[in-house]
Amino acid sequence: MSSYHSKTGLFAPQPAKVAQVAHSHPVPLPPDVPVDALLRLEGVHTHIGAYHILHGVDLVVPRGQLTMLLGRNGAGKTTTLRTIMGLWQASQGRVVFNGQDITREHTPDIAGRNIAYVPENMGIFADLTVRENMLLAARQAKRANQMDEARLQWIFKLFPAVEKFWLHPAGKLSGGQKQMLAVSRAIVEPRDLLIFDEPSKGLAPVMINNMIDAFQQLKHSGTTILLVEQNINFAKRLGDTVAVMDDGRVVHAGSMQALAQDEALQRSLLGLAL
Repeated sequence: MSSYHSKTGLFAPQPAKVAQVAHSHPVPLPPDVPVDALLRLEGVHTHIGAYHILHGVDLVVPRGQLTMLLGRNGAGKTTTLRTIMGLWQASQGRVVFNGQDITREHTPDIAGRNIAYVPENMGIFADLTVRENMLLAARQAKRANQMDEARLQWIFKLFPAVEKFWLHPAGKLSGGQKQMLAVSRAIVEPRDLLIFDEPSKGLAPVMINNMIDAFQQLKHSGTTILLVEQNINFAKRLGDTVAVMDDGRVVHAGSMQALAQDEALQRSLLGLAL
């Protein structure tokens, strides 16, 4: 079940079960991250009940680039995204978007800053049609015929299933088709920042290529994207900058290209080679 914030195109998933995270000493970040940040997290801590999940997250999302957020399962990636969106409140530190402190803002207000967030569980409305799901995410349209037709045609070209099942209940779609619909809703109108939690999850290889194409086109348009992903090939092909999390902290930040070329660093940070 997900709750929808009216005319924001944003969905609030139910919190997942949280495992306790062990403490460790912070690792200094290399000073090679661009300073023109659209989004910045400064020493962010997040508690969920009795659990201390984020332990001083420092994260920079450069304007006009695609930032990959990588890390092992349980590292704090999803909690970081939910904290940015105000779904879980930071207990310490600051979240700064476009020069404005949004740490204490509520989720609808954050989304109203032209930010779209696609959670891992997608949060679509199963009983509504694909068209109705898209319309709910389109802030500038009150009726389906008011949606940007050129942008819809672009989306249909990227994800033909969205057009094919336009009038079908979204709950009847396959898992991969639901994922495509979730991404389509986020991009139905231009956004200043797009945040995605594992958008390639559940997609067949051919659909993953379509998704990569979509993100590449969004990058070329100047859209800023923050993306959590487990598909390493996906990350290598798309990422401009990368931040790697472990134990509720960002332990590495830099260029995606540099990380992709350093197998020793990959193994130390992720336990595998890209």
